[in-house]
Amino acid sequence: MSDKATYKEAGVDIDAGMEAVLRMKDHIRSTFTSGVLTDVGTFGGMFQLDMEGVSKPVLVSSIDGVGTKLKVAFMMNKHDTVGHDIVNHCVNDILVQGARPLFFLDYFATGKLSPSVVVDVVKGLSEACRNACCALIGGETAEMPGIYLEGEYDIAGCIVGMVDRDKIVDGSRVMPGDVLVGLASNGLHTNGYSLVRHIFFDKAKWRVDQEVPELGSTLGEELLRPHRCYGPSVQQILSEFDVHAMAHLTGGGFYDNIPRALPQNCQAWVDRRNWEVPPIFRLIQQVGDVSEPEMYRTFNMGIGFVLVVPKEDAMAVVARLNDLGEESCIIGEVRQGSSEVQVL
Repeated sequence: MSDKATYKEAGVDIDAGMEAVLRMKDHIRSTFTSGVLTDVGTFGGMFQLDMEGVSKPVLVSSIDGVGTKLKVAFMMNKHDTVGHDIVNHCVNDILVQGARPLFFLDYFATGKLSPSVVVDVVKGLSEACRNACCALIGGETAEMPGIYLEGEYDIAGCIVGMVDRDKIVDGSRVMPGDVLVGLASNGLHTNGYSLVRHIFFDKAKWRVDQEVPELGSTLGEELLRPHRCYGPSVQQILSEFDVHAMAHLTGGGFYDNIPRALPQNCQAWVDRRNWEVPPIFRLIQQVGDVSEPEMYRTFNMGIGFVLVVPKEDAMAVVARLNDLGEESCIIGEVRQGSSEVQVL
């Protein structure tokens, strides 16, 4: 046996990394738009902005991760949905200000690289990017022995989009009498999983493959439902209606996210009777004995995105969203008051 030390002996397999890149290439290239000027594997991704129809271009960026939802993916050994989660989450975050996505970069880190796992993740990233008309322009795959538990990884993503300065949605025009239109979520999306895992796996001792009649699926299948992307539908609404503000209901639920879209002299009144709360949330509340305020501050409760529109447009906006394939309804109104939310 040779005494010469190697990188592979230290836990980093360059060959596995190169194999993963080769297997990812077709997925990544499938997202390329006309603005992409570089191929997979360059040191930096280059993108040429298309300024047609945009008089004052403003770049909008965001970065996020999937969080402890990844733990469920590890338990299920299913890795193609978390790519959808991170892309869609980021698309929705910049959508709040009216921006269209241009390109996305991902960061995948693990202790020991499994090419099949990282390819599944990138496949999901690529599918979500294509659906959002967003180029997956670059990324990093890092193998770091000793940092992550065996079979685990972390993923983060950065998005850059663009909006015309005159069309930025910043909430400054919100006024009392405006109406809140809610768009249905696809379950938990990417928030509250630390509490969910504590309730179901630590306290109740349920299994991910356990069939749950209330859900019509296994627990794991429900928990891995992908975060929805509202980009295409909401961009269409922005082109047809006057939208005063938007909110993406992520960590912090109703109480922390909706106020981010309101001026200091306005508050939102939300009537929780106006939509059907999905069974997963009632199950969490029942099994975990979670209070109602805690539920509405931790989870989206079936509403993933909120538009604030003039009262006279509200019904037409709902009808148009439903025509576009969304499930939407009026969930409340804006009243005079401090920048906060009242859930009735």
